[in-house]
Amino acid sequence: MELPEAVVEDVRKRLHRIAGQINGVERMLDEGRECRDIVQQLSAATKAMEQAGFRLVAAGLTFCIEHPEEAAADGYPMETVERMFMRLA
Repeated sequence: MELPEAVVEDVRKRLHRIAGQINGVERMLDEGRECRDIVQQLSAATKAMEQAGFRLVAAGLTFCIEHPEEAAADGYPMETVERMFMRLA
């Protein structure tokens, strides 16, 4: 299943921001910052990763609904995409 370019670009932007958050966490550790501040940043990065995953799965679900036969032929029947969603939930 080919993802729409808009989805790919959105996920790339999200991943770029997440990489910045992770680099920030590493700097915080190097600087000896407070544990609660570090955990807050890790939590934000985790949520951002989840959102990137949900964006991909939402695109997959949309494709499956609009083109069920093609999705199944590509190896993405609705059940497979539902399992992908449940892994993120």
